[in-house]
Amino acid sequence: MSGHAGAPARALEVLHAFLKLGLTSFGGPVAHIGYFREEFVVRRRWLDDAAFSDLLALCQFLPGPASSQLGFSIGLTRAGYLGALAAWTGFTLPSAIALTLLALGADAALQGSSAVASIAAGLVHGLKLVAVAIVAQAVWGMARTLCPDRQRAAIAVMAAVAVSARGSSLMQVAVLLCGGLLGIWLCRAPAPAPAPAQAAQAAPTSGFAAPVSRVVGATSLALFALLLIGLPLLRGWQPAGLFEAFYRSGALVFGGGHVVLPLLREAFVTSGWVGDDVFLAGYGATQAVPGPLFTFACYLGAVASPASHRVAGAFLGLVGIFLPGMLILLGTLPFWAQFRVQANAQGFMRGVNAAVVGLLGAALYHPIWTSSVKTTADIAVALIGFALLTAWRAPPILIVTLGAAAGVVLTRP
Repeated sequence: MSGHAGAPARALEVLHAFLKLGLTSFGGPVAHIGYFREEFVVRRRWLDDAAFSDLLALCQFLPGPASSQLGFSIGLTRAGYLGALAAWTGFTLPSAIALTLLALGADAALQGSSAVASIAAGLVHGLKLVAVAIVAQAVWGMARTLCPDRQRAAIAVMAAVAVSARGSSLMQVAVLLCGGLLGIWLCRAPAPAPAPAQAAQAAPTSGFAAPVSRVVGATSLALFALLLIGLPLLRGWQPAGLFEAFYRSGALVFGGGHVVLPLLREAFVTSGWVGDDVFLAGYGATQAVPGPLFTFACYLGAVASPASHRVAGAFLGLVGIFLPGMLILLGTLPFWAQFRVQANAQGFMRGVNAAVVGLLGAALYHPIWTSSVKTTADIAVALIGFALLTAWRAPPILIVTLGAAAGVVLTRP
């Protein structure tokens, strides 16, 4: 990778391009992929459609934040490891700063005057209703895409029942593993042909040559596994415990974006580090900022840390949740071309993706619905938000604004 001519200059170019996207890319992971293709395939011509499709297929296959992994890969191909770091930094920094400031501001508001605290409580309630609409939209869209047949629909239902019966982090991991094994058994047949709009992204291609050596790949996989196994031994020290919770969530989430919600809730709400109201309000507010949804970890790290260490907690969350996805991406790149064509691998991932739908569906009911929707008016706000997102394709920032305003009105004394 050191052989890239003018790598520092190219890295600055990558940083500038991704910083612009980090400030303007609203709409979540699916929208981000569209922005990336328009910017780097159509406009800048940094890579062709074949290379873009191959990178996209890999990032959708792996655990972690798919759109951030895709951006990291594009930076890697453009300017080496420095370019990869520049891409991740530019795309992630704006939302990370915004959500850290949100956590600091929310803390100050809740400790302020009674009038300010009342408005803050209304905003929290409204943002929780936004979370209902956003996650319902995610479940609906993912179910249509990832569970198009009876086999995968059955895997999703079984996953939802299992997680609802016992929603521990160990059960979530077991559900994903069982979904993958069922996928090998039931879902090895070729997937249905993609819709015309998806064909360019989903078509198999050999257009991408991995810019990572096998030695670097094997080292990255070993470090990924070592941290996943070793970090739980340090949970007694709170900073290490926080970092481990973020790392584990980032390492075990398939599907990215909204799917990390139940894993983070299990790690932070069940443990008592963060209250349910604060957790869901932050998640709802995350929809109002551009960039990756995984920067929700900055908010959680800040609110879960002592007052004197809020910014440090946000930094721990940011690094902890993104690190496993980037390590496993680097570890897989050198071997991807051979691995992706294996029928067992394809079946395993179809089963895992179906289980992800069930896991997120269970989380939609509990805790999101049960802790947010209390009155008929709450139901109306959540349904209106869902309809605006799915039928009218309204931007998420509009839903967040309307939901927050409705929350303030509904909680007025």
